[in-house]
Amino acid sequence: MTRTVTRTVAPHALKAMWHDGGELAVLDVREEATFGEGHLFFASCLPLSRMELRIAELVPRRSVRVVLCDGGGRRAATAARRLAELGYTEVFVLDGGVRGWEAAGYSLYSGVNVPSKAFGEYVEARHRTPSISPKQLHGLLEREPKPLVLDSRPLEEFRNMSIPGAVNVPGADLVYRFHDLAPPPSTTVVVNCAGRTRSIVGAQSLINAGVPNPVVALRNGTMGWELAGFTLEHGQHRRAPEVSADGRAQANRAAARVARRFGVRTVDRATLDAWREEGERRTLYLLDVRSPEEFEAGHLPGARPAPGGQLIQATDEVMATRGARVVLVDDTGVRAVMTASWLKQMGWDEVFVLESDTERGGLEEGPYRAEALGLEAIAVDELAPEALSQALGEGAVVADLATSREYRRGHVPGARFAMRGRLKRHLEPLPTGGTLVLTSPDGRLARLAAAEAESAWDGPVQVLRGGTEGWREAGLPLEEGAEFMAGPPDDVYLKPYEHCEDPEGAMRRYLAWEVDLLGQVLRDGDARFRYTPPN
Repeated sequence: MTRTVTRTVAPHALKAMWHDGGELAVLDVREEATFGEGHLFFASCLPLSRMELRIAELVPRRSVRVVLCDGGGRRAATAARRLAELGYTEVFVLDGGVRGWEAAGYSLYSGVNVPSKAFGEYVEARHRTPSISPKQLHGLLEREPKPLVLDSRPLEEFRNMSIPGAVNVPGADLVYRFHDLAPPPSTTVVVNCAGRTRSIVGAQSLINAGVPNPVVALRNGTMGWELAGFTLEHGQHRRAPEVSADGRAQANRAAARVARRFGVRTVDRATLDAWREEGERRTLYLLDVRSPEEFEAGHLPGARPAPGGQLIQATDEVMATRGARVVLVDDTGVRAVMTASWLKQMGWDEVFVLESDTERGGLEEGPYRAEALGLEAIAVDELAPEALSQALGEGAVVADLATSREYRRGHVPGARFAMRGRLKRHLEPLPTGGTLVLTSPDGRLARLAAAEAESAWDGPVQVLRGGTEGWREAGLPLEEGAEFMAGPPDDVYLKPYEHCEDPEGAMRRYLAWEVDLLGQVLRDGDARFRYTPPN
């Protein structure tokens, strides 16, 4: 067997690669919580334990330059060998990892989604986006006419907690749906999210589109509202109405103005098809910026769902290759244009809107399922959900490889949480000799980890067919909570309101972090943010 030689790149060389204009993907292969303690500005988090599940969508071109980094240990080298096995040919490891980067005099950043969070602060500072404090909004809501409060988060987040009376309009939909919600021009419109970024970008979207109302961002969002001592609503479902013909026409005119100001370019279907053919030479991301429900009802083959507001909020989770071509698609062009205008300001130069809309036919239906690399070579012994239900009473042990967040929300009764990257350690305390059954949300990660489990377990190893989703679809009960955790997990970076101890303190620290981020980013010089003044 040919041994793969790990190629390394020095920090100063990586810095030069970032600025040389070529395509480049920088991947931090540590778990997310560890990544959040300190990482490179332009790195995407892709833990080694889940690499096969997400690498194809994050880095679709296998000949692109990929630089892997970790804390300075061996994880990046292991990831490099794994990528080579999956067909990636230009893979490097950052010499010394993130600590070597810091020792070379370069900055590390805490938190997650740093480019997007810093960009939100840049937008507020450069555009002078007006804002309103929670106390001011509370006062306005107590008298007539009340302001129109638009919550720019996805519906699931809105249902979890919302400002009293707010209407859910996810970020990319604000301009698209505004004209069917529009109050009299004298009425104030307030855009909010959980913190700052989507509030600022959403408010500025409406301002850029030229709506006649005074528009402001809610300073610090629902976190600021709660910290100010005001009560949030829970379980609300208020959504914008379907777009009328007149509302669509007005939205199209507004989007056209935005496209002219920010130089948003369009491409036709023939050009898109030609770019697809060039997939081995240039990276192409084809992203559908509508809602998940609209995507499932019908989408272009090969497109990925990336609702526009969330794309701007977490660009690093969707596109890891800088310098790539990006084509955005929706059904009218409005949401794609608004999203493209922000990506261009973030420094994504090759961003286009597809002229042909999704109503032209040739669409696929159903939910998106990311390609998992390496599964085709794996043979495992599967166990049906009903058979596992019986085996649980016969001493079978279930190890769940979901994220700790997913595990808490629902798992097979009695299942132990385990991490693939620490599988041997997490299996050691469990009673051996019986059958070990691996599961994960859809079963694919469990399949990938089966061979590793067999080498660490004294007994038969099986995989739950269809994973925990298959268990749920079979009508079998799920258990919530974190009773069987294998030590403190570091696989997810906790959101401020997920902290069990001192959530208010976590919120205050998070908001302070967001505000302070822009200064650090601008001093470092790696951001490519740009400002386009009004015409």
